[in-house]
Amino acid sequence: MKTSFREWARSLKMPHTLVIVGGLVGLVLVLSWIIPSGEYSRIPKQLPDGSVIKVAVQDSFRVIPKFYLGLQHLLLAPISGFIGGAKLIAFLLIIGGSFNVLQETGAIEFGIKRLVRTISTRPALEWLVIPLLMVVFSLAGAIFGMAEETIPFIVIFIPMARAMGYDSLVGMCIPFLGSAAGFACAFINPFTVGVAQGIAGVPLYSGLGYRIGAWVLVTAVVIAYVMVYARRIKKNPELSVVRDIDLQREAVEHHPDAKESWDFRHILVLLLFVGAMVLLVFGVIRYKWDIDAIAALFLGMGILIGLGSRMGPSLLAKHFVVGAKDMVGVVMIVACARALLVLANDAKIMDTILFYGSNLIQVLPKAITAQVMFLVQCVINFFIHSGTAQAALTMPIMAPLSDLVGITRQTCVYSFELCELVVPILPTSAVAMGVLGAAKIPWERWAKWFLPLMLILVGLACLLLVPPTLFFYWGPI
Repeated sequence: MKTSFREWARSLKMPHTLVIVGGLVGLVLVLSWIIPSGEYSRIPKQLPDGSVIKVAVQDSFRVIPKFYLGLQHLLLAPISGFIGGAKLIAFLLIIGGSFNVLQETGAIEFGIKRLVRTISTRPALEWLVIPLLMVVFSLAGAIFGMAEETIPFIVIFIPMARAMGYDSLVGMCIPFLGSAAGFACAFINPFTVGVAQGIAGVPLYSGLGYRIGAWVLVTAVVIAYVMVYARRIKKNPELSVVRDIDLQREAVEHHPDAKESWDFRHILVLLLFVGAMVLLVFGVIRYKWDIDAIAALFLGMGILIGLGSRMGPSLLAKHFVVGAKDMVGVVMIVACARALLVLANDAKIMDTILFYGSNLIQVLPKAITAQVMFLVQCVINFFIHSGTAQAALTMPIMAPLSDLVGITRQTCVYSFELCELVVPILPTSAVAMGVLGAAKIPWERWAKWFLPLMLILVGLACLLLVPPTLFFYWGPI
C-alpha cells in the first residue's frame, strides 16, 4: 500500500503555469461571491514630482450592494487583461522577436565565447563575475526601479552562464534577482519610495541611511544563495534543476556563424546591441521611458541588427516571428494574471480587502504591526504589481493607520516597499513571467527553487522592520 502511494505521488506532475493562473482566476471569482463589495472615495493628489494620481480617502469606506459576477465575467476577464496589458504584451512580443534575430546572427555566442575564454584564465575573476553583475543590477533596481528592463538581458546572461559551466537558471538570476533585490530594498526608486513617501507625507527620500544598509544586507543574501547554487552546479552539472532544458538548448543553439575570429558583421551587431543597452539606460534615467518607448528601441535594434548582419528582409521577418511566437505562452499567462485584478475590481473587493486588513492591523500589538502591514501588502501585491498603483491604493489608508498604532509613517512606507521581495515567485507577475518566458524555464521549477530563498527573504524583511518599530524610524537619514 505504501509503495503504491509513493508511486502515485511520484507520478503527480505540476500542471502547466497557464492552468495554475487560470485556477487562480476561478478562485478570485469564487471569492468575489463571498467577500462584500465596498469602495473608498478617491481624490486627486499631487506628488512631489508634479504628477497627479487618485488616492483613497481615509475613513471613507462604505459597503455597496453586492454585484455577483458570472461565467460571462470569467470569460471576458482575460480579454480585458489583453486590452489592459496591450503595452506590456506588445513589449514581450517585440522583445522575443528582436532578440531571436540577435541570437540568429551568432554574434552573441561568439562574443560570449571570447569573453569566457578570457575570464577562464583568471580563476579569481571568474568568481567575481556573478557578484559584481548582480550588484550592478541591484543598484539599477534600487535607484531607477529596473524591472521589465531586465527581460532583454536574460538572453545574454544565460549563454554566458552556461559557457562558464553553470546553468540557465544562474544566468537568469543574475539580472532578475539582482534587480528584484534592489527594487524591493530601493533607497531612491521614484516608482516605489518616491510615490509612497509623497502620498504618506514623509520627506522625499528621507530614511536613506537605513534603507541603504538593508539593501546591502538583502543583496548580499541573494548573491550568496545564487553563488552556493552556482558552485554546486559547477562541480556537478547533473544537480541542475534545468539540466534537460539546457541539453535541449545545446542541441539547437549552435550557430555556424560563430567563428573563431572577428569579422565585420560580428563587430557591427555587437556595437548595435551595446548601443541599444546604453540608450536604454540613458532613456530610462533621463527621460523616464515607459515600456512602449523601450519596445520601440528594441524593435529598431532588431531591424538594424538583421540588416547589418546581411539577413534578407524575408529571413529577418521569419526569425522575428519565430521569436515572437516563443512568447505567446507568456502573453497568455500575463493576460490571465491581469484578469485577476479585472475580476477583483469588477466585484469591488480590493478596497474591502484593504479595509478589513487595516482593521486587523489596528487591534494587533505594536510589536508586530509593521510585520502584519508587510504581509497585507504582500497579499495586495498578488493582485497589483505596479508600485505606483499599489502605493495609491494602500498608502492613504496605511499611513494614517500607522499614526494610530504607534509606528512612524516612514516604517509604514518601508513595509510597503519590502513586499516586492515576494514578486519573483508570483505567477501573476508580468515581470516574473516575462523573465521566465525569455529564459524558457517553467514557472513550477523556478518556484520550487526560489521558495526557500523567498522564505529567507520574508523572514529577513520581518527582522528589518523591528529596528524601525523600536527606534521610531523617521529622520532624514
